[in-house]
Amino acid sequence: GSGMKRLLLINPVCGILSTGRICADIAREYEAKGWEVKIAYGRRGEVPDRFRKYAVRIGNMVGVYLHALISLIFGYHATGWCSLWATKRFVKWAEKWNPDVLWLHNLHDNYINVVELFRWIKTRPGMRVLWTQHDFWAMTGCCCYTGACERWKEGCAHCPPGTKERRRGLFGGSEGREFQTKKKAFLGVKDMTLICPSKWLANLFERSYLSCYPIKVVKNTIDTRVFKPTPGDFRARRRLEGKKIILGVAGFWETPTKGFDDFLALSKLIDKDTRIVLVGLTPKLMKNLPDNVIGLGRTNSAEELASIYTTADVFFNPTQLDNFPTVNLEAAACGCPIVTYDSGGCPETVEGYAKAEVLSGAEKCPAGFLRAAKRRGFL
Repeated sequence: GSGMKRLLLINPVCGILSTGRICADIAREYEAKGWEVKIAYGRRGEVPDRFRKYAVRIGNMVGVYLHALISLIFGYHATGWCSLWATKRFVKWAEKWNPDVLWLHNLHDNYINVVELFRWIKTRPGMRVLWTQHDFWAMTGCCCYTGACERWKEGCAHCPPGTKERRRGLFGGSEGREFQTKKKAFLGVKDMTLICPSKWLANLFERSYLSCYPIKVVKNTIDTRVFKPTPGDFRARRRLEGKKIILGVAGFWETPTKGFDDFLALSKLIDKDTRIVLVGLTPKLMKNLPDNVIGLGRTNSAEELASIYTTADVFFNPTQLDNFPTVNLEAAACGCPIVTYDSGGCPETVEGYAKAEVLSGAEKCPAGFLRAAKRRGFL
């Protein structure tokens, strides 16, 4: 090597969606400090041109679909033999590239074998490991969010009935086995620090088996060179002059906790001069939208998104469960008023932002949003 220090990041996507953007921001920051940086990513999805120089692909989409299929049939969501060859090949490359620091992000998304990955990590006691937790997955059998269930404290055997995320497979539950496999893989790393973007998530990890590692709260940040008040022609293009715009943005609206249904309910309550704009919808969700809801697909142009935040009258985030939603940070950076539910780390994202309202208790509903937005003069 060139004597430069090397940082390797691992995440399902590179440069797109919130985790991919966070990784790209870290890459740029370290590169500016003189480090060599690579982002290993496992799923398709465009890597924006300016981040291609960092991108290293783990496996391919055939492997991802196979991994997903095996999970579906056997319920082995993380373990054993999924993505084994792709991971062995990747680890061989990584060993050669020889990073000083390994920074893990999301390891679930059917693209990497964590048992094999951690086996390699443990052969390198001199390598510093950081692991940013974007959800609960690392400390549970297979859930990214657990709702009211706290069985992860004991070992996740026998998911309670109705647990949304359990990956039972066609042959019965594997969450207990899964939990033990992950625990065995994740414990015993010599120099690993867990990073949580919110105090709320850190408190949960402090009560898990991973509490033997140092846990630091480092709030997610966004690129304020992109997310800033940005003029644009969005209103003109969409014929929205003179209308009030309520904006919602998410990467995966299909996730029940993101609040898509609350926007549909809200569409029945707003007046004729108000429109709802939702960014990040899949074609399927766009099909049957009410007339006063404008659906847009995922935009990988952060600049375009910034201009939409800037022109909206209010940003509404009806999420029922979120760690530290960067969409709130993006909206605030563009000067857009925010109304968010008091869920997970949401209140922490708007601390100190004057144009924000946090709804809790019985007010966490579309009618509560309208009351708050009108009371504060956002609408």
